Amino acid sequence: MKLEWNLPDYVLYILNTLQSGGFEGYIVGGCVRDICLGRTPHDWDITTSATPQDIHRLFPHTADTGVAHGTVTVLTHGEMCEVTTYRIDGEYLDGRHPKEVAFTSNLKEDLKRRDFTMNAMAYNPQDGLVDLFEGRKDLERGLIRCVGDPEKRFEEDALRMLRAVRFAAQLSFSIEDQTQRAIRKLAPALERISAERICMELEKLLVSPNPSYLRLAWQLGMTKVFLPEFDRSMEQEQNNEHHFATVGEHTLLTMEAIAPERILRFVMLLHDIGKPGCVWTDENGIYHFSGHAKKSAVMAEDILRRLKFDNASRSRIVRLVACHSLYPENSDEGVRKAVHIIGPDCFADFLRVKRADIYGQSESVRKRKFDYLDEVARRYEKICERGDCLQLKDLCLGGKDLLDAGFEPGKGIGTILEALLDDVLETPEHNNRKYLLDKAEEIRNMI
Repeated sequence: MKLEWNLPDYVLYILNTLQSGGFEGYIVGGCVRDICLGRTPHDWDITTSATPQDIHRLFPHTADTGVAHGTVTVLTHGEMCEVTTYRIDGEYLDGRHPKEVAFTSNLKEDLKRRDFTMNAMAYNPQDGLVDLFEGRKDLERGLIRCVGDPEKRFEEDALRMLRAVRFAAQLSFSIEDQTQRAIRKLAPALERISAERICMELEKLLVSPNPSYLRLAWQLGMTKVFLPEFDRSMEQEQNNEHHFATVGEHTLLTMEAIAPERILRFVMLLHDIGKPGCVWTDENGIYHFSGHAKKSAVMAEDILRRLKFDNASRSRIVRLVACHSLYPENSDEGVRKAVHIIGPDCFADFLRVKRADIYGQSESVRKRKFDYLDEVARRYEKICERGDCLQLKDLCLGGKDLLDAGFEPGKGIGTILEALLDDVLETPEHNNRKYLLDKAEEIRNMI
């Protein structure tokens, strides 16, 4: 395939300025990989023989964004671009950062310290593609392969092991055998990696076209380190009419069945995570998982905190996990009450979660459950079109109205409003001020 090297003007300007100053300059890494894949890069990184001091001298607008490791950000043509000096990394003591770096004028020395062959290619218009480690060939073969000794690459930065699976998931690639063997051996080193970095790679894997590649992370021993709960799910059988696979395999299917959105993919990852701790077997040998949604929600809260999730995302994921096994009564009243319980802001996602969950179940039960869910979705759509009252703020009567009508302030006001909402959820036509005032008076006389 003929490659189209359509470099932006600001990138060409930086490369030409470096060359005019007597230095080498190449685009490198992910942007070169993307072009080889026929994609348009979103980020452009440049590597050069120029030192940070040289870069400051050549360009009028720069910022030291990682100067200790040779990176200077150049601001030009209204864009920012990281320009990094060729370097040789010293010893890695923490599984992430080299103790020291040495600058070099040799492009090969810089490229051979990179993680995978597909990320170790460079290009400039004068020299064309510089591919010293057969990165383009590996792209054509659909192969993730380390540059040089994979054990050394992973000892330098253990997160590269999870990155290998993430890249494989994003590109639908496989991981080269020697690279896999190194991961199996060194997977425990992921303990040294921060939760934030683990979570970033896990998220990219989950929202990829192939979230089920998490199975590969399990097979290679990585999830045992950062998500041991998933390992237990992969081992937990489900011997009942609703399921044909282990909890973990069901989870992988449901992630594939839902939109590649961060919140939804994490909901499916965690929706049954509590099942191994809830299983019991009846006299016929059938497995049951009573209370698993509540257990899963508690565990999801702990796992997401461990992964340093933001509060808003964590709250939404946990709420959907807690509600995922609900089956609203198939009536307008039943759906309204379910929307109230789950939350109007979450109910559409709840339906998506239910659909994905059903998709991962036995084929013998799917049609019946999908038919039910379709009817619930139709009722929900009509409820939204009518604007039915679904929460306290939608009532035509509020706490202030009750106080103005002479009701005693205190907790009794809240009790009355909740009772009024229950009434309106059952009969939407009751949501008018006169009826609600009369009903409130009736309720007050009963409490």
